[in-house]
Amino acid sequence: MLGTIVNTACIIAGTIAGTIFRKGLGEKYRSVLFNAMGLASIALGCNSFVQNMPKSELPVLFILSLAVGGIAGTALDIDGRAKRLVASHGGDSFAKGLISACLLYCVGTFSIVGPVLSATQGDNTFLYTNATLDLVTSMVFATTYGFGMILAAPVLFLWQGSFWLIAKLAASSPLLQGTLVNELGIVGGVLIIASGLSILEVKDCKTLNYLPALLVPVIWFLLKGLF
Repeated sequence: MLGTIVNTACIIAGTIAGTIFRKGLGEKYRSVLFNAMGLASIALGCNSFVQNMPKSELPVLFILSLAVGGIAGTALDIDGRAKRLVASHGGDSFAKGLISACLLYCVGTFSIVGPVLSATQGDNTFLYTNATLDLVTSMVFATTYGFGMILAAPVLFLWQGSFWLIAKLAASSPLLQGTLVNELGIVGGVLIIASGLSILEVKDCKTLNYLPALLVPVIWFLLKGLF
């Protein structure tokens, strides 16, 4: 869990630093940083997709995942409920920023593979790399949206902690040794791209409605293991 603790601490430190720097920035500079976050999200999402797609044994699974997950998320109105909850405490802009930050920190290859490698091999390299990236990213998010971005830190800790615990309990499972992680990286990459488009106000994809898409590859491989 050391890697996850370091990653969480970096987000907290970055948020505090960004909040301090925020006071000296004018609106036009915040707008620049706002656009920078959108572009960075799209770039990181594309990177995750491109890295994992060639390794996929089921190249159409991510399409099925997005379709099924999107329908389920829309029926549950996950995006709307989350935005209303967060907006009630900080406004629509804050809600968009916090949701984007959580997706960027959590739904990526480093944040999925990292805890698994940490639990099964004691290798925290991915998590330390992710922590360095998140330190810088959290500073920019806080500079743009304020101190409330620190709420993304416990979300990340619970997310990575869950993967770490599952990996510890199922270290020998073929689910963690096969292509599942790649499929999650592909779907996660698409979600991060969607988040970037939302930040740039190109298209509001209601990204959170697609979060159930991350469960579809897991269910697929579980069923495949049974048959």
